[in-house]
Amino acid sequence: QVQLVESGGGLVAAGGSLRLSCAASGSIWSINGMGWYRQAPGKQRELVASITPSGRTNYADSVKGRFTISRDNAKNTVYLQMNVLKPENTNIYYCNANIDRYVYWGQGTQVTVSS
Repeated sequence: QVQLVESGGGLVAAGGSLRLSCAASGSIWSINGMGWYRQAPGKQRELVASITPSGRTNYADSVKGRFTISRDNAKNTVYLQMNVLKPENTNIYYCNANIDRYVYWGQGTQVTVSS
């Protein structure tokens, strides 16, 4: 049973930083792409950032220059460093990973940015 476990969400003042982590565990042969998505109430889940096994990254325009995605392949873990946070970044953030040709999602972690 493969699981993605997220951590690092919370409450932060505008301008602050948070670092999200997502660790994959279970019977894993290989992990392809990993990423972070966000979902606001009543809206569709949308991509924040993604990273390939070789480290190629992709970002939503709204977070470029402020967020950095990285991964530790030895630990099956993906990170999202979020800097200069804004109130509009308040969302539930979901980890996503393509593991052994299946797509898995984390349970979501709440990020709240106060003005």
